[in-house]
Amino acid sequence: MKNQILSFTSAALLVVNLFGCQSNESKKLNTAQAEPDTQVDLDAKVALGKHLVVIAGCHDCHTPRKMGPMGPEMDMSRALSGHPAQVPIPEIDRNELESKGIAATQSLTAWMGPWGVSFSSNLTSDETGIGNWTEEQFFIALRDGKSKGIPTNRQILPPMPYEMIGQMTDEEISAVFAYLKSTTPIDNVVPQPIPPLNAMKP
Repeated sequence: MKNQILSFTSAALLVVNLFGCQSNESKKLNTAQAEPDTQVDLDAKVALGKHLVVIAGCHDCHTPRKMGPMGPEMDMSRALSGHPAQVPIPEIDRNELESKGIAATQSLTAWMGPWGVSFSSNLTSDETGIGNWTEEQFFIALRDGKSKGIPTNRQILPPMPYEMIGQMTDEEISAVFAYLKSTTPIDNVVPQPIPPLNAMKP
């Protein structure tokens, strides 16, 4: 009788162990199957973000231009890195310009007008760009037009059309952010904007 009890107990333990192993293997299999799906979803999100960045014209201001055989062309080695830190603004009569119109540098990354001088931001994944930003900050920047996505900061200056870009859906803005976070990091500290001359007078 004692031997029968021991045999039954051993058999029960064996069954438990077998089911336990199968359960663990199932969990591993499920996890392994889930990971590619997650990566596929992320890849699709990044691809959508890249598409939106292109059709929204983000490169127009945030990617410096260089002269090519057909004229000015985007310097994709510095894609979305903003106004080059080492490039000064041209020497022009800003007082007359600010009262009569607007102008841009040859790279189309610095703009002068009644608001002063604005420089296109570094949007790459570098810490001098948006590398340290949260998605919430990105939403605040595009929806509320706040510099660096901080609610207490100044408004983003022209020519950034955040009023229109901010009309993207939540999904689209999130996709753009995912793409920008995936870009090649480019170390470029963009200059601070320069206030208009009239505002600088006492």
